Amino acid sequence: MERISSSIYLILEWITRFAYLNVLWILFTFTGGIILGFFPSTTAMFTIIRNWLRGESDAALLGTFWSSYKKEFWKSNKLGIFVAMLMVIIILDIWYLHFLPPVLSWFHIPLLVFILFSFLFLFYLFPAFVHFDLNVRSIIKHAFLIMLIHPLHTLMIIICLACLTLIMYALPSLAFLFAGSAFAFTTMWLCLHAFTGMNKKNSA
Repeated sequence: MERISSSIYLILEWITRFAYLNVLWILFTFTGGIILGFFPSTTAMFTIIRNWLRGESDAALLGTFWSSYKKEFWKSNKLGIFVAMLMVIIILDIWYLHFLPPVLSWFHIPLLVFILFSFLFLFYLFPAFVHFDLNVRSIIKHAFLIMLIHPLHTLMIIICLACLTLIMYALPSLAFLFAGSAFAFTTMWLCLHAFTGMNKKNSA
């Protein structure tokens, strides 16, 4: 009975942590005026989740979040400029595809490949940012290369995030409390496996 109570308490504790982290992510995004707040807030969320996955879960959540938010504010917004430019290019490509003939042709293929690879690359961007102590250009390069050499991890990320999206769609009340932290946890967990595998290969 004691073991069951301890397990229930642990589950409820982690549910509370994920909900609290998600609320912090939303609040600090708005604190930075959304545009300047989104990237440092997301970076702070991924930093905390990385710590959790590495067994470092004792630190105060708010203090760690705020510390990471301040530390990475300008660097993460430099990354944000790159992401914004990439998203503009993707939107222009989609707009261009809209005006092409509906039949698939060689005009479509390079644009579709670029759009697909861009979205897949974004999965690795924040995990690489918090995992590697590198400048923004090197982080972008690392994220892209890891995406290319780990197609299985990329596929697993797509499947897991698709399942989470369906759950959030079916239960929209969960989205406010868990959407950001759940998506970040799933992505960070799978990316850490990819990073670990890459480190082992480099060591060998």
